[in-house]
Amino acid sequence: MTATSAKPVLVFDSGIGGLTVLREARVLIPERHFIYVADDAGFPYGGWPETELRAHLIALFKRLLADHDPELSVIACNTAFTLAGAELRAAFPGMRFVGTVPAIKPAAERTRSGLVSVLATPGTVQRAYTRDLISSFARRCDVDLVGSENLARMAEAYIRGEAIADAAVLDEIAPCFVERDGRKTDIVVLACTHYPFMANVFRRLAPWPVDWLDPAEAIARQIRRLTPPLDDTAPGEDIAIFTSGKPDFATCRLMQGFGLRVV
Repeated sequence: MTATSAKPVLVFDSGIGGLTVLREARVLIPERHFIYVADDAGFPYGGWPETELRAHLIALFKRLLADHDPELSVIACNTAFTLAGAELRAAFPGMRFVGTVPAIKPAAERTRSGLVSVLATPGTVQRAYTRDLISSFARRCDVDLVGSENLARMAEAYIRGEAIADAAVLDEIAPCFVERDGRKTDIVVLACTHYPFMANVFRRLAPWPVDWLDPAEAIARQIRRLTPPLDDTAPGEDIAIFTSGKPDFATCRLMQGFGLRVV
């Protein structure tokens, strides 16, 4: 019997942060090929009015789903999913979506001090979705929401090999470290898929050790649960698409390092 090519899994992010999710998903789903979509034309999402960004995402996915017919779509971006996840599911009922939300529930379950910080973009911090997660799963914890204006851009530059000053990074993460009533923050939720790329830098600069909670592995497990396993298949080529149509040389080289061909 001749092997047939399986439908791809589409992984979407505002930039290159979703590569942290792709990396974990590939391990669990080797029989599928992946299409990575970076909305670099719209990056960063923090400056978008909510109504405009929501409409932009729905229009973009209308094109992506028509062009690529994926088995599953992964929104590897907290800002996009907390804003438009429900609308995307309503607009495309035939498509299964796996979203990315701040890992507040597991943080609340693991903390010993009861002090948890959520390091995110300003958009994710402001979302009612994020507040609802805290209300539902972390009522017994003190949760500090830290919205960084600059860290996603820093992470994009860092993963491309650019030098980032320690002082600049420390300015962004310092508000995560809270001392209150003799207790200290012991978990920081990385609520932006860009941030795990800099986890080693965060650990080195942190004023005390904390658990930096990266949701990528949990997202990959959910993708595996929702993706039918296939045996007699020939995985296709993994590709990367940039909505600007013109990624720079460093970004193309990065994609090649991840085994992705830029198209």
